[in-house]
Amino acid sequence: MSDTCHELLFRLAGRLPDDLLWRYRDWAASDAYPVLARSLPRTLLHDRVPLTDLELGLLHDALVPYGADPGSISSVKGLDELPPTDYTFTAESPDRVSMGDSATVVLGATLRGRHGVGEVRSCWRVGQGAARRVILVAATTGHARLTGELQRVLRALGENAPCVEVMSSGMDLPPYHRAALAASELVCAGAESDEHLVLS
Repeated sequence: MSDTCHELLFRLAGRLPDDLLWRYRDWAASDAYPVLARSLPRTLLHDRVPLTDLELGLLHDALVPYGADPGSISSVKGLDELPPTDYTFTAESPDRVSMGDSATVVLGATLRGRHGVGEVRSCWRVGQGAARRVILVAATTGHARLTGELQRVLRALGENAPCVEVMSSGMDLPPYHRAALAASELVCAGAESDEHLVLS
């Protein structure tokens, strides 16, 4: 269930507001699925966020067992395929934000050589407001919990709505993540940074 919910929230990056998405991911990391089951379908309907067939299946499988209303889920608008992302990405901060250097140092210290973690990469997202740092991490397991952990680290460094994308190597990435990955720079490598957990 954790993997299903994490994949759904992963795929919603760039489509839900950051201040909601980080909170939903924090709940998923804490196994607060009943809260997600009430909140996420309402948000998708209210904000008119369409989902692909794959994403609708993930939504149903992840949240109906925890009390999500099947009628609300079936009311979410469908989408044939994901369009290109509205954001652009760059390796350097357009605002020259000093927090970026602190984040890189702390994340490197936290994840370098860590078991279950492969490459850790970083880029900056531009468009629809201030530039935002995006962290991309390859991991073997515990994706939701690792996302929650790294979000808490970045919030401690002053990022109110951190953008942390934890994925398995070889995933079929949405356009948002493909564009972010293409512009990213290596921060560090965990213990699993072999050919199986390399993002680039």
